[in-house]
Amino acid sequence: MLSRILVYFYMCSSFIVSNCFAQNWDIDLLKNINLERNKSLDPSFKFITNSVSPISIGAPVAVLGFGWIQKDSSLKSKGIFMVEALCVNAFTTTALKLAIKRDRPFVTYPYLDKQADAGSYSFPSGHTSSAFALATSLSLAFPKWYVIAPSYAYACAAGYSRMHLGVHYPSDVLAGAVVGVGSAVLSHYVQRKISDNLTKKKALKL
Repeated sequence: MLSRILVYFYMCSSFIVSNCFAQNWDIDLLKNINLERNKSLDPSFKFITNSVSPISIGAPVAVLGFGWIQKDSSLKSKGIFMVEALCVNAFTTTALKLAIKRDRPFVTYPYLDKQADAGSYSFPSGHTSSAFALATSLSLAFPKWYVIAPSYAYACAAGYSRMHLGVHYPSDVLAGAVVGVGSAVLSHYVQRKISDNLTKKKALKL
């Protein structure tokens, strides 16, 4: 299972890197989204963009903290898993940015209307990967429709906001979504395997 996840993640990332950068659709779609946007929505998308970091960090910490306060081992385990997913996502996103070193779209195409702060490199989108890592970890930890639906709606809005505001290519956002989902799924799988092994060891001792 782990090998399948890693192979799938590698194949998706390789496809995006090898094909998207060379295609005109990437910048053409971004131009349509950014230059033809409804500017009255700029404040809303800026708010969504600016909320990603505090929510992505705050939600796992809140779940973990509430688990400690309530002395709920199940909730604590879910909080730990969400923190792990956040860390795996941050490491993977940073590693890819430094390895690929893609310039931001507004650097290559100065006519784009940049409406948000943007640092480091462009690929993949860190805001998008964080939002999808959070959405996926929440959905795996609390598999209810009223958690899953708003979580992914928020993640999609966060990804779109990065294009609307002119700071990421569509391929950056697509890759960010893959990285975020993959990081959470991988973390969940590893935690399940560790938990199963510990349970087996306890059973053997008994």
